[in-house]
Amino acid sequence: MSLRTAVVLAAGEGNRLRPLTHNRPKPMLPAANRPVLEYVFDALIDAGIEEIVVVIGYKRDRVQEHFGPTYDDIPLQYVAQEKQLGSGHALLEAQSVVDEPFLMVNGDRVIESGLVTDVIGEFEAHPDAAATLGVLEHRDARHYGAVALHEGRIEEIVEKPDSDDYRLINSGVYAFRTSIFESIEATERRDGELQLPDTLAGLIDAGEAVRGVQIDGLSPHATYPWDLLTVTREILARGRVDEPAREQGVWVDDSALVHDDATLQAPVVVGPDCEVGPGAVVGPDVALGRNVTVEANATVERSVLDTDTRIGPGSTILDCVTGQDVTLGAANTVPGGPADVRIDTQVYEEQPLGAVVADRVHAGGAVTLAPGTLVGPGARLHTGVRTSGRIEADAEVLG
Repeated sequence: MSLRTAVVLAAGEGNRLRPLTHNRPKPMLPAANRPVLEYVFDALIDAGIEEIVVVIGYKRDRVQEHFGPTYDDIPLQYVAQEKQLGSGHALLEAQSVVDEPFLMVNGDRVIESGLVTDVIGEFEAHPDAAATLGVLEHRDARHYGAVALHEGRIEEIVEKPDSDDYRLINSGVYAFRTSIFESIEATERRDGELQLPDTLAGLIDAGEAVRGVQIDGLSPHATYPWDLLTVTREILARGRVDEPAREQGVWVDDSALVHDDATLQAPVVVGPDCEVGPGAVVGPDVALGRNVTVEANATVERSVLDTDTRIGPGSTILDCVTGQDVTLGAANTVPGGPADVRIDTQVYEEQPLGAVVADRVHAGGAVTLAPGTLVGPGARLHTGVRTSGRIEADAEVLG
């Protein structure tokens, strides 16, 4: 048995990653200086997948316009989930175009090809199993989908357990026979949604074999804005970048302009068409996306700056994630975390976040963003403003 097709779930919005997901779906957010979904496609293709079905939904045009009909000469077929009604429901949308055993992965999590290969190998070694999934050891399984694995079989799946008894989490990489579609349809909805873990739990309860393979490797999950900093740090540590290495841990695209008096501190990646001015210090743990400018004497550390971001001269930017087309003017300051960050109604204490600055934000000179500030898309921050907390989309902050 050979798996040639993969289904990638890329329909989710990512509410807990707002304001970054205001204009694009979660899988299109930056991991280092590329969208998360590119890493997913790369891993699948490196593992031998020949066709990719992409389930899209929220802001679907951002996915289709970026990738088009193929990726690295592998055909992409798009199917739409009109309403986000759970992972099981999303997978059902692909039923009409999948007629053989297949791989399924979450499109919002960076994965490595070795993880995919291990799941395929376990699936092919046990063709009678109802499903196979990869599992990872994690120091804090309480925030993820935890699993109990014994002699190659998944004995229990627990969504966000309330104890420290679990050490393995679901990696988000699965292999299925087409019978999984019938199992999903037979699953009871929870709060109006069909969740794939509920289907797998039902199979286990019914005595079906659900295989698990424990693997080592990269599979960081960006659930909250500060997770993008962690994901980037892991990617840079493993050197998973496209740009050529200028020296150990320093990757610079051939089209980028880095002044002789600028300093790049490893690990750091500088994307296409970027410009780093004299006296600027960029790194460590920094990713500059396409056409990012860091002007003279600015300092950027532990940050992810997305496409068309501009950092003004003399600015200090720490622990920051920007969206696209962001301008932070001269002598701006993001002093960095830790911070107490409010997401919806919950406050997450002591998180390593300086600020999140969403798409098309413009900040004048001498603006200071207190640790944990979230700035919505299109906001304008006038010269000398000091902000904290949450700034709503299109707001104008005068002082």
